[in-house]
Amino acid sequence: MTHRSFTPILLATGNLDKQGEFRRLLCGLPFAPVTPVEVGLRGVAGEEGESHEAIARDKAARWSAAGGMLAVASDGGLVIPALGPQWESRYTRRFAGADADNAQRLGRLLELMRPYSGEARRAWWVEALAIADKGRVLVSWELTGATGYLDWQPPDAPLPEFWVFSVWRFPQFGAVYSQMTAEQQESVGGHWNRLRRLVRRYLTSTFVPG
Repeated sequence: MTHRSFTPILLATGNLDKQGEFRRLLCGLPFAPVTPVEVGLRGVAGEEGESHEAIARDKAARWSAAGGMLAVASDGGLVIPALGPQWESRYTRRFAGADADNAQRLGRLLELMRPYSGEARRAWWVEALAIADKGRVLVSWELTGATGYLDWQPPDAPLPEFWVFSVWRFPQFGAVYSQMTAEQQESVGGHWNRLRRLVRRYLTSTFVPG
């Protein structure tokens, strides 16, 4: 009887929603996803870099070196042109302060957006992803994703880990991004679906286990 060999790969994030996205990227491939908690790692990588791709590459390199294994990491943020220097997509999670929770982040963003209406509320997502092995980056990508519009009010429902998706609305579906189906996200250029294709192509056709 032949046993299929699975290569361990570290999901380099503590964000449970992002871990779920990473698992979907790898589903059906001969890799065994492990989390930082499962291998006793925490607080390995920072969030600094001149672009989302640079941050993702740094995260992947640091986490893979610390874990001594293959690692996948990503970094993304919402681009809001109307806010100019008041907003930087690289700091989507941290712009309201290091100790702010998701509700405080959302409240601050809605406050900043209060003077704007119509097309000035347009915003699009940028996501970068990198794969590294034992501290060496193997591959990375940065994609511009879907374009939607920011809501005026916070949602009534609990906020997801990707909190900004709860007010990033797509009028053609009458829904915010976190409420949309996978098919709807795909139709507007959802970043995770596109990254999934890139990752799977690389891991099945180019990657050679070290």
